[in-house]
Amino acid sequence: QVHLVESGGGLVQAGESLRVICTVSGRTYGDALAWFRQVPGKEREFVAATSYSGESIYYSEAAKGRFTISQNKAKNTLYLQMNNLKPEDTAVYYCALSHGAVVVDTDIGYEAWGQGIQVTVPS
Repeated sequence: QVHLVESGGGLVQAGESLRVICTVSGRTYGDALAWFRQVPGKEREFVAATSYSGESIYYSEAAKGRFTISQNKAKNTLYLQMNNLKPEDTAVYYCALSHGAVVVDTDIGYEAWGQGIQVTVPS
């Protein structure tokens, strides 16, 4: 059974950096991982995704150039390094797992989700 737990969120000022972490259990060979975020009243938004090998990585336009997704399979962890944070990055951030290929720009195809963690960047 897959279990995902996010950590590392919090409140940071605009322009600062933050790294959120997802601890993964039950991941099997070939499973892709991704980060999404959601603001109350809005749909969940794709942020970044990585294939199992890490050779294929994708970012949303909002994340390109500022966010970096990475993984440490030995530690069963997924990371999202967020630099130059902006108030519009304020959201609950979720990690998700797909048993199939990497899926981008949609949450369809992701079968397991973490509980989410709040990231707040005051304006």
